[in-house]
Amino acid sequence: MAAAVRRRLVVTGVVQGVGFRPFVWRRATRLGLAGWVANDSAGVVIELRGSAAAVAAFLDGFAAAAPPLATVRDVRVGAGLQADDRDERAGNADGFTILSSRMRPGETAPPPPDVATCAACLAEVADSASRRHGYAFTNCTDCGPRYSIIEDLPYDRATTTMQAFATCAACAAEYTDPADRRFHAQPIACPTCGPRLWFAPRETAAAAVERPAGPPDDAAAIAAAQALLRAGGIVAVKALGGFHLCCDATHAAAVAELRRRKRRPGKPCALLVADLAVAEAICTLDALEAATLQAGDRPIVLARARRDAAIRLAAEVAPGTGLVGVTLPCMPLEHLLCAGMPPLVKTSGNVAEEPIVTDNAAAVARLGPIADGFLLHDRGIHVAGDDSVVRVVAGRPLPIRLARGRAPLPIGLGGDGPSLLAVGGDLKAAPCVARGAEAFMGQHVGDAGGLETLAALARAAGHLLGLLRVEPEAVVADLHPGSVAAAWAARFAAARGIPLLRVQHHEAHLAALLADAAVTAPDCIGVCFDGTGYGRDGTIHGGEFIVAAAGGMWRAAHLAAFPLPGGDAAIRHPWRTALAALHAAGIPWDERLAPVRAAGAAGRRILSRLLTADVGCVPASSMGRLFDAVAALAGLRQSVTYEAEAALMLEAVADPDGGGAYSFGVVAGDPLRVEWAGGVAAAVADALDGVPAGVIAGKFHRGVAAMIADVCGRLRSRGVGSTVGLTGGVFQNPLLVRLTVDALQAAGFDVLLHTRVPCNDGGLALGQAVLGRAVLAGAAAAVSGPRR
Repeated sequence: MAAAVRRRLVVTGVVQGVGFRPFVWRRATRLGLAGWVANDSAGVVIELRGSAAAVAAFLDGFAAAAPPLATVRDVRVGAGLQADDRDERAGNADGFTILSSRMRPGETAPPPPDVATCAACLAEVADSASRRHGYAFTNCTDCGPRYSIIEDLPYDRATTTMQAFATCAACAAEYTDPADRRFHAQPIACPTCGPRLWFAPRETAAAAVERPAGPPDDAAAIAAAQALLRAGGIVAVKALGGFHLCCDATHAAAVAELRRRKRRPGKPCALLVADLAVAEAICTLDALEAATLQAGDRPIVLARARRDAAIRLAAEVAPGTGLVGVTLPCMPLEHLLCAGMPPLVKTSGNVAEEPIVTDNAAAVARLGPIADGFLLHDRGIHVAGDDSVVRVVAGRPLPIRLARGRAPLPIGLGGDGPSLLAVGGDLKAAPCVARGAEAFMGQHVGDAGGLETLAALARAAGHLLGLLRVEPEAVVADLHPGSVAAAWAARFAAARGIPLLRVQHHEAHLAALLADAAVTAPDCIGVCFDGTGYGRDGTIHGGEFIVAAAGGMWRAAHLAAFPLPGGDAAIRHPWRTALAALHAAGIPWDERLAPVRAAGAAGRRILSRLLTADVGCVPASSMGRLFDAVAALAGLRQSVTYEAEAALMLEAVADPDGGGAYSFGVVAGDPLRVEWAGGVAAAVADALDGVPAGVIAGKFHRGVAAMIADVCGRLRSRGVGSTVGLTGGVFQNPLLVRLTVDALQAAGFDVLLHTRVPCNDGGLALGQAVLGRAVLAGAAAAVSGPRR
C-alpha cells in the first residue's frame, strides 16, 4: 500500500465568495483525499492527505478548473507550510471537511464583486413548484450579492449584512450539504427566513421604511410597482447596490417628468430590459456587445440605437447621441419587475450629481420629491454600487464606469511596493488602494463637487482600506491646486501624519494605461487627450504626447494652447470656446457661424474685451475643448447640460467613411507643438459654405487621427520606441479610436488601449497609485521630471 503524503496549499486571488471551498471539497472527495479547506485572511488554505497519486491528480489543472467567478493569482504548495491549530482540529479526521475561517493580523484576501443571478437560480424563481418561486433574493454559490453586503473579511455570513437573517431548517440543510449548489453560499435565503420585498406609495412611504408585519408577499409588491409604472409613474427601486429610479421608457410624459424632477435635462438615460431579445429590438448589437451585456457583472452597454426599432422609445430617453445604454437584470427582483413590461428607464437613485442612495429612510427623504412609489427591501447594502458602464471600442470592451460587478478590481503592479491610497480626480472620483503586488480599484463614487459625494468617497476609501487591512504610507492626489478630492486627501493625510503626494493628471492617465495593459518596462508614447488637466506650467493641458521610458516621463509634444474665457463657463458654453479659438487663430467672427449667432451682440462684446485684455482667459492645450469648438462651429451644440455632450454629438453625426481630413501643422521643438488653426479655418470655410455637420465632423476626426500618427512618427524618429498608448476621456470615442488605430498600425506602431479600467478620470487613481509608489521609492524626478 502506497505511503500517504501530506500537502498544504495556500491559494491567493479572488477566491472567497465564489464557491471555491465547495469546489475544493468536491475535488478532494472525488479523489478520496482527507484533509480540510478554510478561508484565511490571505485567501484559501487547503490541507490534503492521501496517496501521492491522488494528491498529484488534485493539483493537476487545479487553477484552471477553479469556479468561473474565481481568479487564482497564486498557488503555493509545500509539505510543511506553517502549521496552526487547524492541524489539531482536523489532522486526524478521515474524509475532507470545510473548517471555519480564521483571521491573521494584517492580512486579507481580495473581496469578491457582486455577481448576476445564474440560470439555475432563475429557473427556481420561475418554477411554481419551487419553494423559491417568485422570490426576489434567490442566490447560490455561483451568483448573488458579494461586495455590496460585505462588512469585513474573511467572507462569511457573519461578516455580511445577511447576519441579520437566521437561516431556516431548509436553508441550513442546503448550506451544509456538499451535494447542494448552495453548500456554503453565504447569502443563502428563502421566503421563510430571508429578506423580503414590499411596496409603498409616496404618500405612505415615510411610515413604511421598516419591514412590515405579516407574511411576505413579493408578488404583490412587484405587481404594485408594475401597475404604477404602466400608469406613467416613477418608482424608486432598491436594487443590488442602491436605489434606481425607473419609469416606462416608451411613455414620453413619464420620461420627461423624470428628467424634470431629477434635474437631468439632457444626459442620456440607461434602459433596463427583460432579455437579450428586447435589447436587440432597441439597438444593434455585435457579438462582443451581446456577450458583454450578458456577462456576470451585467453592465450598461452603450450601443447604436436602431433606426427601425421594433419598440418605440420616448425621444427623450437619449436625445441626439444615436446611442442607447442597455442593461439586463442583475438580480431576481429586477427579473420579476421586468416580466411583461416595456423597457424601463433605469437611472441612479440620486439628485443631480449626488451619490446613489442605499438606505430606505434616506431614499424616502431624498427621492420623495422624484418618485411616486418605492419598491423596498430589508437586505442591507453596506457598499453603494452604481451600474458599471461599458462601450465596445475598436473590438474591445472599454470600461466607461467601473462600479457594481467589477469593483473592487485587482490590477497587478509587477512587484511589491509600499501601501498607499489614491483618490483620483474631481470628476468620476473612484479610490484605489495599492497593497503588495496589486492595486485595487474601488467603485465609481461620482463627481466630488458636493459634501455628499466627498462623504461617499471617504466611506468608499475607508471601507476598501479596512477590508484590505491597509494602513497607507501616503495618499496620492491630483496636482490641481483647486482639486476638491485633493483637499480631502490632504485632510486625510494630515490626520494620519502621512505625506500627501501630488502627481500630474496626464502622467497618471498614462501610468493607468500601462498598468491596465500590464506593461512594467515601458518604452511608449502616450497620447493623452481629454478636457481638462492641470499642467506643471499652471495652464490647462489636455492634448498631450507623453513619453514613458526608462528615464521617466516627459511631455514630448502638445496641442498649441488657446484661451478659455471664463474657465468653466467656456466648458458649459462651447460657443465661447469656439469664438476664443477663432480669436486665437485670427479668424473673423462671421455672424453666419452658429456660435457667433449664439453669442449675440452683447456676448460678443464682452468676450472680445476679455480676450483682447487677456482677463479671465486660462490658456488650454485641450483636445476635448477643441472637439467642443468644432461641434459648435458645425452647429451641433452651443451650450451643454452634461460633460462631453458636444463631443458626443460630433461623434454621433460624423460621416465615418467620407473623404478628406482637416490638417494640423507640427512645429519643431522640444516639445513639438501641434498647430490646430489650419484645421479650424478649414472647418469654418466648410460651415460658411453650408457643408453638412456630418461631413465637418468626419473631416475633423480623420484629421485628428492623421495628426496623431504624424506626431508619433516624428517622436519615433527621436528614438522613443514603436508603441503608442491611447488614454484620456477623448478616447471613449469609437470612431476616433478606430481611425487612430488604423493610422498608427499602418505606420508600424503597436497600440495599447484600456480594457480593465476607464480611460477617463474613473481610472485616474490607478495611475496615481503607480506614480505614488515611484515617488515613495525615491524616483520622483524620474517619474515626472524633464526628458532625460
